[in-house]
Amino acid sequence: MAMPKNALDFLKNLLACPTPSGYEMPGQAVVRDYLQKYADEVRTDTHGNVWGVQNPDAAVKVMLAGHCDEIGLMIMHVDEKGFLYFSAVGGVNLQLLQGESVLIHTAKGVIPGVIGVKPIHLMDEKERTEGTKKIETLWIDIGATDKKDAEKVVKLGDIATVNKGWLPLRNNNVASRGFDNRIGVFVVAEVLRVLRGVKLPHLAIHAVSTVQEEIGLRGATTAANALKPDVGIAVDVGFATDAPNMEAKKVGEAKLGGGPIIHRGANFNHQLFALIEQTAKRQKIPTQLQPIPRGSGTDANAMQMASNRTAAALVSIPNRYMHSPVETVNLDDVENAVKLIAETLKKLPARLDFQPV
Repeated sequence: MAMPKNALDFLKNLLACPTPSGYEMPGQAVVRDYLQKYADEVRTDTHGNVWGVQNPDAAVKVMLAGHCDEIGLMIMHVDEKGFLYFSAVGGVNLQLLQGESVLIHTAKGVIPGVIGVKPIHLMDEKERTEGTKKIETLWIDIGATDKKDAEKVVKLGDIATVNKGWLPLRNNNVASRGFDNRIGVFVVAEVLRVLRGVKLPHLAIHAVSTVQEEIGLRGATTAANALKPDVGIAVDVGFATDAPNMEAKKVGEAKLGGGPIIHRGANFNHQLFALIEQTAKRQKIPTQLQPIPRGSGTDANAMQMASNRTAAALVSIPNRYMHSPVETVNLDDVENAVKLIAETLKKLPARLDFQPV
């Protein structure tokens, strides 16, 4: 399945931007520019959520949400020798950081650095087998001569990202930092592109690139509370279990290339789930099913609780190696997620009844 070149360029440009929680602005600028082509209205709210809206005055409000933020690092301290100490923004895996190159995003530009690591020759047995357990023991080396030199270019509160980017693999698989969850932003933006010119006069479709999901669903919470949508569909990444050491018995099976994941559970409206599932069957769109027995920890949570009239659903892109610098997805799954959501919206009636029965 070939992705349109302008869409692929948008995805690559979005992934190239730094977007740690609270610092999503570079990525959101790319999103705004893309949405201008396909939305009747584009705006940014005070929290930084970017909204692209088609048919804003229609009666039925639909919110599509993908969070733009990624995990990252924040500079917390500069020592006398000019080494930088940092803390995590979101769920960072410490074992993956040592020896990585990073980019620090400052008011004076991008400053490259490396996360230092003690030579294995000098490690004792415990250090070799257990690795680091405390983030405050790690440091970034930017080559500074001392604290004064480092502070010429870096300020406390600056954010850093691991220096990893787009890496094509076989069979339309791609690895990159930050697919969680700029791939969700890509999907909701692409739904607007696909539906541009399609007559759905009863639907006001709000594609929202949300912020700060990784630190508590903050952007989706404020956006959903403001809109109080009738239908809310979150697009995020889900656990692919087709790699070694993954536990399908815990999270359910999903594989790259098997289609987008749809989810069942208390977080999701049963009738909306059924509509999505029926749409997939009717359109012959491959999908996979993963149950979630509690709150999903995604923007679907925020939308479900924004209003007692909001029917929420979650569509996920299978993702290997989540919260690592080499998250891996399949682009066919991405394209099928766009098609699945667009076709589902075409079937939404003017009068909704999603009450549980």
